[in-house]
Amino acid sequence: MSRLEQLYQEMILSHNKSPKNFGQLSGASHCSHGVNPLCGDDYWVYLNIADDGVIQKVMFDGVGCAISKASGSLMTMAIEGKKIEDVLGIKDAFLELVTTDCSEECRKKLGSLRVFEGVQQFPVRVKCATLVWRALEDAIKTT
Repeated sequence: MSRLEQLYQEMILSHNKSPKNFGQLSGASHCSHGVNPLCGDDYWVYLNIADDGVIQKVMFDGVGCAISKASGSLMTMAIEGKKIEDVLGIKDAFLELVTTDCSEECRKKLGSLRVFEGVQQFPVRVKCATLVWRALEDAIKTT
């Protein structure tokens, strides 16, 4: 394992152990539930979206593997305070990163989310990494 891969693994394990923005968001304006019945990952994504389309607060809650929990943690950090159209661009770039060959432009949008790039080598784990992102996508659709 390269040093970079080791750092990525450590980051994922750290966010699994101490996830950011983890818990229920009381009074959320939008929420969605995502479940992966194959592995048991089960998460809710909660959003408070302002009238101007800025995500003021985002949280997630539930149970799942290290990859799904770390993905949720890093997702919340990446999207809070951003406009919905920017969040959708980040979401699309993330999905591209874990499912195909992501362009350099795609990678630039993602910052620390690039730690999930190796997930595409494990197709079963792609669903783990994308579950909270699909729930986010569904929650935003209700705007």
